[in-house]
Amino acid sequence: MSEEIRCWLVEREYDDKGLVTLTYATPDGESVYRRELAASAASGVTAAKELTPDKLEGVADEETRDRYATEADRTASNYDPDEPI
Repeated sequence: MSEEIRCWLVEREYDDKGLVTLTYATPDGESVYRRELAASAASGVTAAKELTPDKLEGVADEETRDRYATEADRTASNYDPDEPI
């Protein structure tokens, strides 16, 4: 079994169809997990998720990796992993 990696919420995007896309990133910004759900279901979102490596995808763009790493650090500094955000 693969070890889980803590990923932090770095981005939340709403679309015009009532959906929200949540992006969780590893602390280094190298990998992300995206989840799309109804905006009405987004109230139980937590600051972090524990994910297995097979659920993560790489981030090719260096600027995006840096932004995600910065945002993951900010989220980790301001919230407990299970805290609603």
